[in-house]
Amino acid sequence: MIRTALLTLSTLLVLALPAQAADDGIATPTLRASVNVTSDVVRVGDLIDNAGAAAQIPVYRSPDLGTTGALPVAQVLNVLRAKQVIGVMTGDIKEVQVTRLARTLANKELEDAVASALERRFGLGDAANISVTFDRGISDMRLDASNTGALQPVATRYDARSGRFDVTFEIANDSTTAPTKLRLTGTAIETVEVAVLTRDIDRSEMLKASDVAQERRPKAEVAGEPALRERAVGMQLRRPMRAGTPIRVADIAKPELVSRDQSVTVIYQVPGIYLTTRGKAIDNGAEGDTVSVLNLQTKRTLTGIVTGRGQVTVEGASQSAPMPAAVEQTSSLKRDEAPAPVDTAALLRNLVQTPASPAQVAEAQIPQARASQAQAK
Repeated sequence: MIRTALLTLSTLLVLALPAQAADDGIATPTLRASVNVTSDVVRVGDLIDNAGAAAQIPVYRSPDLGTTGALPVAQVLNVLRAKQVIGVMTGDIKEVQVTRLARTLANKELEDAVASALERRFGLGDAANISVTFDRGISDMRLDASNTGALQPVATRYDARSGRFDVTFEIANDSTTAPTKLRLTGTAIETVEVAVLTRDIDRSEMLKASDVAQERRPKAEVAGEPALRERAVGMQLRRPMRAGTPIRVADIAKPELVSRDQSVTVIYQVPGIYLTTRGKAIDNGAEGDTVSVLNLQTKRTLTGIVTGRGQVTVEGASQSAPMPAAVEQTSSLKRDEAPAPVDTAALLRNLVQTPASPAQVAEAQIPQARASQAQAK
């Protein structure tokens, strides 16, 4: 008791005689205009510089974590005086700002921590695809500033049927040896990016950019490989679908440009010759598909590639019927005989078109005619 009384008396003498302390080389206690604290109480040493032995005396309860409070100078001096702390220099300070430092854990940071704890466990996939919802509406969480460690999961439970999780984290701190524990509960669901219809779409319609939106949906809602928006636009649905339905890769196909039994334009094209005729499609086909077409004039079946809406291009002799005799006989010629001219126009008529014009026939036979004249000379 005597020792404590002497210590208190010496403290009062130091604070009560600032001028004499200055003369003796002892620093004068001075009020601070702005104070940052990390504990739940404000002490004399937090409010004034050069508090000496009185520095650890508690005088106020700290503001809430992460908040700031203002104290009028007169009130501060009255509280200090009640603690037997006097003679404090205030200068022109009108009020003292006291801030309680804190570590803020944002809601997104907590969601990421839970997703990382569940990643590739319990049948879940990547953390980036796990959507987390907490039981309580957590926006931001504030901890004492001494909690500087990372969130380390120490206990993790998850029910795959309900999606419920219960994860406990430990956070190392600078003030004590025991880490701070943080328990979070809620639901976690694996999601996927998928194209979703914005309106009801018929099977025959081509998907436009305005018909498709990109959303994140629970993986359980998409039974199969999800289709992304950029892949779906310009495609055709294999079946009618309603607005809000997620689109799978299996639900879309290239738009059919040719339909079975449709009247189509058949194009036969070789260097220097371009012929067209009408035909009837035997198969359905999208751009680039190989389909069979019936030539309505020759009643022959051709095989071609869909190159446009209602358009099939034949490149070369693709008919199912035998080749014309003029071509077959060339293999039986003797060495000293000139090859018979190939009736290209007749061949094309059999393949694609109605009888060719005289100009087309002449143009097709010119090379053979010149060869025959050269041998005659």
